[in-house]
Amino acid sequence: MSLKQRLEELKDQGLQDIQAADNQQKLNDIRVKLLGKKGPITEVLRGLKDLSNEERPQVGSFANKIKGDLSSAIDDQLKVLDQKTLQRRLAHETIDVTLPGRPAPVGTPHILNQTIDDLEELFIGLGYEVIDGPEVETDHYNFEMMNIPRNHPARDMQDTFYITHDLLMRTHTSPNQARSLEKHDFSKGPLKMISPGRVYRRDNDDATHSHQFNQLEGLVIDKHVTMADLKGTLEVVARHVFGEEREIRLRPSYFPFTEPSIEVDISCFACGGKGCRVCKYTGWIEVLGAGMVHPNVLSRAGVDPQVYGGFAFGLGPDRFAMLKYGVNDIREFYQNDLRFLHQFQREVK
Repeated sequence: MSLKQRLEELKDQGLQDIQAADNQQKLNDIRVKLLGKKGPITEVLRGLKDLSNEERPQVGSFANKIKGDLSSAIDDQLKVLDQKTLQRRLAHETIDVTLPGRPAPVGTPHILNQTIDDLEELFIGLGYEVIDGPEVETDHYNFEMMNIPRNHPARDMQDTFYITHDLLMRTHTSPNQARSLEKHDFSKGPLKMISPGRVYRRDNDDATHSHQFNQLEGLVIDKHVTMADLKGTLEVVARHVFGEEREIRLRPSYFPFTEPSIEVDISCFACGGKGCRVCKYTGWIEVLGAGMVHPNVLSRAGVDPQVYGGFAFGLGPDRFAMLKYGVNDIREFYQNDLRFLHQFQREVK
């Protein structure tokens, strides 16, 4: 058998094997077997040395053509197999684009933020503006402007974290009230504001206390504002948060920045005032402090206390949330336990 005949035979057999290959691995094996350095075509080409000078180029050219034909056939079959693989994947992984999408899990506001947002909406509806301010505060605005001079014993109630002698983490949001008093133009109308935010005090962390917590303070300054206006406002707040049937009780108290000062109780929402564990069998629950703004606070901000007066109040959204939802430990709000937080999920608007 001549070399040409042997090459023709190898080509025919190779094309049959290529057509029969049904995966890439078999095609790669055929490529190595036919066209590799140890393959039969290479073996045939080694016999070129025995041919005459006239036959050698003809047979060599013919052998190269066969190698090219087999290589092209392998590439074509590879494309066919790739297309078949793609078709199988498309058939198996078909997506119906008309089906509704799978909803991704979406978080909801933290329960404390929900409580603050609810109170903000209430006060905005009553004509108040919401004022924000820095958490790192000066001693001047945090204490001095609130009628708490240096070495005053009232500072012991609000011992806090000092950064320098004059810089500290604010103990209440009252500094925002002082700044608003300084800036407000009373010729354009009364000052009605609330100031929610995080405050800091050096306190032991236990079930009812935390070194950081939220506070929402309110301030109304105008001519002829009375304690009756304060009581009416606090009744609206109590009934909005704890139920329309709630009653409030005012008790005398002391705060350096208000005079007279009061503590505010609400009738127990758990027992309706009959006495239970929630209200410690008194029928009342303490919820916030308030009072008429001290004249010294007004005069320090450049407001004439002989002409203007008003009331201020401070409440804790953390305490409101604890009472409203029956949470026994304030630390639960800050531990990010999803089992706890999922109890207060609401639909995101």
